[in-house]
Amino acid sequence: MVANTAYVASRAKSRRKKLADLARMRQLINQSTDQLTASVSNMGYADEINLYAGKLTGADLVEAALTHNLEAELSDILKMCNGKIRDAVEIYTSRFEYQNAKVVLRSVVNEVSIEKVSNSILPDLNEINTPWLKIIETADDLRSAALQMRRKSFGSDLKALPEDARLSEYEDALDRHYFKAALKSFTGNQPATRYLRDYLAMEIDHRNIMNILESDSIGINSETISKLLIPGGKILPARSFSTIAAGGRSALMDVLRTSSKFDMAHFETLLEEVAASKSLDAVITWFKEREYKFMKKMSYLHPISALPIVYYVAMKVQEVADLRIIVRGRFAGLPSELLEAHIL
Repeated sequence: MVANTAYVASRAKSRRKKLADLARMRQLINQSTDQLTASVSNMGYADEINLYAGKLTGADLVEAALTHNLEAELSDILKMCNGKIRDAVEIYTSRFEYQNAKVVLRSVVNEVSIEKVSNSILPDLNEINTPWLKIIETADDLRSAALQMRRKSFGSDLKALPEDARLSEYEDALDRHYFKAALKSFTGNQPATRYLRDYLAMEIDHRNIMNILESDSIGINSETISKLLIPGGKILPARSFSTIAAGGRSALMDVLRTSSKFDMAHFETLLEEVAASKSLDAVITWFKEREYKFMKKMSYLHPISALPIVYYVAMKVQEVADLRIIVRGRFAGLPSELLEAHIL
């Protein structure tokens, strides 16, 4: 078991070194759209670019290639792992199945064509996506799409929702199921396990804070807020949920002030920016930076464990996300400054 962990961790570290750094990303931002496709191809996506070149062009071509490559990479990394190390890595990689479920539900609700989805987010030349695309093709409405996912781990939670549940309720149910299952799986007191559990707790706290801020901005009532909050965080423990739901943003701020691990002064400054810009982008970006800083320690803490493997997967996902932003932005004619502000 230790030998397998050391082998996969070494492979993950080697692959991580090949990922693009920020300097490379900034170079891409300033390239023309024609140059972008060639540059992305040379970054390790040539096989996928060639695979889709016969049916797609422009941003659709690059996005399909990026998605296909990522899906194959996640599958490949997982196949390398055995035993407990596989269980730990799978907890992280499984979140992308939940994301695919959200893509399907959103596509059905918004009546997005099967062609558009299969040419970008769920590329059809990858067999992994065939079942998802089939749901989009055959579902009549949100409920029927959810029922077709009944055999998934989260299927019973979706089925338990009311017949008239909205898309947001389905997405909230997916989030709650993922974090509950993930935290339950991270049992034991090994250092690497504790660290991964702490990372999930940070994500949960960030998600809860965002939900409260968004609810406050649109006037959602306390009963609805309480249903949005996900247990498992550390800054906002479950025992504070009833107080926060009743008191809204003011109660949230009071709870945050009691935490020694949260930069309240900086957060309040960001909220001033939010009030001026009427956008939560500043808070979202800061939360991503906090998660990235926490995640980065996985690259060197406990080298013979799941940490460096999960870290590689996270950085691979980030590379693909950044490349998507750059490619879509450049093809849409967005200014370089705006694109640079949205990549880590």
